[in-house]
Amino acid sequence: MIKILKYGSGNIAAIASIYDRLQIPCEFASVESDLANASKIILPGVGAFDQTMESLRRSKMLECLNYMVLRRNIPVLGVCVGMQIMGNESEEGESRGLGWIPGRVRKLKVKQKGSKPHLPHMGWNNIESDIVHSILDGIDVERGFYFLHSYCFECQNKENVLSVTYYGEKFASAVYKDNIFGFQFHPEKSHSNGIRLFENFAKL
Repeated sequence: MIKILKYGSGNIAAIASIYDRLQIPCEFASVESDLANASKIILPGVGAFDQTMESLRRSKMLECLNYMVLRRNIPVLGVCVGMQIMGNESEEGESRGLGWIPGRVRKLKVKQKGSKPHLPHMGWNNIESDIVHSILDGIDVERGFYFLHSYCFECQNKENVLSVTYYGEKFASAVYKDNIFGFQFHPEKSHSNGIRLFENFAKL
């Protein structure tokens, strides 16, 4: 069963709606016991790094989540801030991240407001990937995905970068390590590409 974490962060209804259209069962998880039968986990994310980590700690699911992802190797997909908290730390706050993928979150290096490009990075952008992975099967990389962010994930190891995107600079728009996947863009707002990405994840 795909479990969408419900911890006060992210557009969880939109993700659930996509799986409903695909006729793929999914459920929300808001307490530790909800994760017991999870075959895959989705970490949504809208907001700030510290706020998201605090919401996850308050949910009391953090210890179980670490066990399922790191010990049981349950596939997990993080969206936007749900991806960023997979790193060690962030310039945006003071909380420690999950530390699942070595790296840090930093502000995008773009020009000051009033000139282009400026922050936040908002709207459609393409992705570039030299990696052959089933999670990207059937994705139109030129059409790309919908982005809304000012911070990006800086991987410690290049082999954890699944795709890059250009906005003032090249940044990691998707990261991965074994059973762990993170996407800076919002697949739930990315129409056919986003639907295909969630479907691919369900098939892992």
